[in-house]
Amino acid sequence: MSILDRSTFFIKEHVGMMKLVDRYDIHDPDTDEKIGFVEEQPGQLVTYLRLLVNKQLMPTTIVVSDLTDNGVLFIIHRGVSFFRPKVTVKSPQGEMIGYFRAKLFSLGGGFLLFDANDQQVGDVKGDWKGWNFKLLSTSGEELGTVTKKWAGMAKEIFTSADNYIVALSPTIQSNRSLATLLLAAGLAIDTVFKESKN
Repeated sequence: MSILDRSTFFIKEHVGMMKLVDRYDIHDPDTDEKIGFVEEQPGQLVTYLRLLVNKQLMPTTIVVSDLTDNGVLFIIHRGVSFFRPKVTVKSPQGEMIGYFRAKLFSLGGGFLLFDANDQQVGDVKGDWKGWNFKLLSTSGEELGTVTKKWAGMAKEIFTSADNYIVALSPTIQSNRSLATLLLAAGLAIDTVFKESKN
C-alpha cells in the first residue's frame, strides 16, 4: 500500500544538535511502523549559508518518499523568499500538482492551497498558538487536520524537533492530487513555514 492510500500519518522529526538539514520519518500512527521519510535537500551552498542567514529566507527542496514503493512520491520546493513564499508541489517527473501561498495576516499561521491550474482548492488555518491546523476546502468543509504531539518536557525544551499527526478526510482519497496536496500542506507547515535557523 502506498502512503497516498492512507489517511492518517504520524510525522517524527529527527532530533539533532546544530542540524542544518531536516529529516522526518512518516509512521503509521496505529502500529508505529515506519512507512516513509521526508528529507530536506537544500544544496551544499545553501546548507552552509544557513549558519549566517535565517533558514526561512533560503530556498529549499523537500523530498517525500514511500518505503513500500522505494520511490519518491512528491517534491516540495520553496525558492528565495522575503515576504510571502510560494511553495510548489511537484510529482517525481516534475509535473506541477499545486502550490501554497502564505497568507498576508494570520494569527496562528496559515496559507492558501492552489491546484496546478491556479485555482484555490483550500485553506490552512492555525489556532492562535500555531500548533494545530485545519485543512479546509474553499467552502469551509474540513478536509483534514494537523495536530502537534508533545514529546515530553526535556525534548520540548532542549530540541526544536516536532512530532505531529496529519489526518486527512477519507472522502478525499479518491482525488489523488488533492490528497497529495493536503499531505504536502501538512508537511510544509513545519518543514517550510515554521522552521527557522537552528
